Amino acid sequence: MLKRLDKIRFRGPKRDDFLDLPESPTGSDTECSDDMLLRPRPSIRDNDEQRDPASLGTLSVMQDLRSESERLNEVKGHLEIALLEKHFLQEELRKLREETNVETLKQELERERSRRLDLEQKMNKQQKETVCSRLQSWLYDRFGVYIEDFRFQPEENTVEAEEPLSAKRLTENMRRLKWSARPVTNFLRNLSALSNWHSVYTSAIAFIIYMNAAWHGWAIPLFLFLAILRLSLNYLIARGWRIQWSIVPEVSEPVEPSKEDLTVSEKFQLVLDVAQKAQNLFGKMADVLEKIKNLFMWVQPEITQKLYIALWVAFISSCVLPYKLMGLYAGIKFFIIDFLFKSCPKLRDKYDTPHIMWNSLPTDPQLKERSNATVSRRIQPVVSRSSLATIPAGVTREEESGRSHSTKKGAFHEIFNLPENERPLPVCENGWRCCLINRDRKMPTDYIRNGMLYVTENCLCFESSSSRSGSSKKNKVIKLVDITDIQKYKVLSVLPGSGMGISIATPSTQKPLVFGAMIHRDEAFETIFTQYMKIMTTANPET
Repeated sequence: MLKRLDKIRFRGPKRDDFLDLPESPTGSDTECSDDMLLRPRPSIRDNDEQRDPASLGTLSVMQDLRSESERLNEVKGHLEIALLEKHFLQEELRKLREETNVETLKQELERERSRRLDLEQKMNKQQKETVCSRLQSWLYDRFGVYIEDFRFQPEENTVEAEEPLSAKRLTENMRRLKWSARPVTNFLRNLSALSNWHSVYTSAIAFIIYMNAAWHGWAIPLFLFLAILRLSLNYLIARGWRIQWSIVPEVSEPVEPSKEDLTVSEKFQLVLDVAQKAQNLFGKMADVLEKIKNLFMWVQPEITQKLYIALWVAFISSCVLPYKLMGLYAGIKFFIIDFLFKSCPKLRDKYDTPHIMWNSLPTDPQLKERSNATVSRRIQPVVSRSSLATIPAGVTREEESGRSHSTKKGAFHEIFNLPENERPLPVCENGWRCCLINRDRKMPTDYIRNGMLYVTENCLCFESSSSRSGSSKKNKVIKLVDITDIQKYKVLSVLPGSGMGISIATPSTQKPLVFGAMIHRDEAFETIFTQYMKIMTTANPET
């Protein structure tokens, strides 16, 4: 670097090559004026003065000044040369920096260092992970199939597509349900036949075998052997063997006709029948579950207390008594005690504790009815002694309660203008909600009326819901004696089923009156018809 600087230093002209400052083109005006003062042109007068000895002193002073000015000019020249060298050196440094790009090189070096460090770290990690990865890969190759089984995955909630309602599909599902439940029903039927001693010889043999097995402690092996025997028989049946054994002979079910060519009303009736069966089945299941729930939730403390004591007795006896005695008791209970209870209902109602407990357990609707009944008893006003004193002698309490029977609009006999002894029958004490269709009238307001239907001992009373006063003209009273014809009626023939109406013909109407939209149509028809026949039999005893 020093050699390079020396070359740069003496790259320009040498010091000796520079002109004197007065003669240099870089000299300023002031310098030229000084030079001119320092170097005046020689004249004749000067030459004359040189010869003068007095002027020698001044000449020497002038020479000294000239020498000093020359030195100063020389120093200025050196300074200018130094400045020029500095300028040249700065230019060279700038060129060197541009050529070398030291800063960029430093940045690149730092980047390379960071990359090298990263690569070293990655290499170290890879070296550490090689052993683990090899071990993991070996384990996955060996046990990967089993590891995948234990992988946790979110449960997929798949929504099954519901099939549209179809009579054909409905009957097919009912047939499938009966066919799949046939083995269970046959087993339960045979089991109940054993306990009922349907076949004396078979039940006696089964009783002896079971009691012998229970005495020797072979009750559980006996049941396992019977299960193996049943599976073996099923295998032989599946292979084509004809093996049929049952205590109770199987009854062949009638073949149902195909439901492909049914009319709309028949299909609708089929759906109603299946819905009724499903309703009854679900109702029985709900009753069983509610009874079990109420049994364990101490809804009836006296019943649950018996179960609590029985469980403690069973627990202590299972810890103390041997299992063979418990097996013997189970056989006696199944073959003898249950047979006696089923054969003698009165004995069962008195001494069969599980049967009594089960029948006395209430369901949730029964509990609700009981609570409502207790509340209504509390709300009912207490009859004072003065009111009791006003009851005439010879009139029973039942007649007085019938006389005080009232509807929502007021007293019953006042609403329909009937004698006080006329009251609704217990079956229709709250009335049947229905719709009266008077086909003799043409006005819509008189043609159809909504209300309640009551049956008394001698009359059929209809209370219109639109009546505001106590005795309205819209209410209808029909004497049972005046009825000429009564029958079940379908209001609209387009609708499927047998209808939900009752048609009653009287001499005062041209067309029969129709009480339609009755939910309890059959119950109302039976009540009206029974009371009508009773009235007619009393009126005509000879017939």
